[in-house]
Amino acid sequence: MLNIAVLVSGGGTNLQALLDAQASGALGSGRIALVVSNKPAAYALTRAAQAGVPCAVLEKRAGETPHAYGERLLALLEQNRIHLVVLAGFLLILAENVVRAYAERIVNVHPSLIPSFCGEGFYGLRVHQAALARGVKVTGATVHLVNEVPDGGRILLQQAVPVLAGDTPESLQRRVMEQAEWRILPEAVRLLVDGLTQQGYGEA
Repeated sequence: MLNIAVLVSGGGTNLQALLDAQASGALGSGRIALVVSNKPAAYALTRAAQAGVPCAVLEKRAGETPHAYGERLLALLEQNRIHLVVLAGFLLILAENVVRAYAERIVNVHPSLIPSFCGEGFYGLRVHQAALARGVKVTGATVHLVNEVPDGGRILLQQAVPVLAGDTPESLQRRVMEQAEWRILPEAVRLLVDGLTQQGYGEA
């Protein structure tokens, strides 16, 4: 069994997609073993608890460096024997020590077709506002590996979604989630689980 940690900050809709995929067997030998939030009030923690998944809150302390936060996160991941990390609406940028420790084993979902509307400062509704302001006719979502550059890691999967006349950032966000994010994130995680299992991760 390969242990997965999902890092969240908000409502946890992508977490729910992963939990549903796990329940249907679509994550293969992957198992969501831990959900971590930097926000104590994140509804994603409720979703995890309802699914019987262990949860942890790891708030960033006042004045704490990204490296120091990363050390605490790494200790938590090691304690729970985590093999794969999934960023599902996690609003902190991971420090280099975390990225290095889990090289090629951290995956993120971003609500645009990278390289459009991505990088530092592009998250949540801001991405969809930017897409609408630019007048693009097609947007979508991307699942990619995480490296030291925000949204700069190797792309695993992408799914295009049409932009419709009269779209608001909220309506476009919803369509991108339903037609892209919730579909390709579990698929990408399954691909990574299979690949890591072949490399010997998750063996007792």
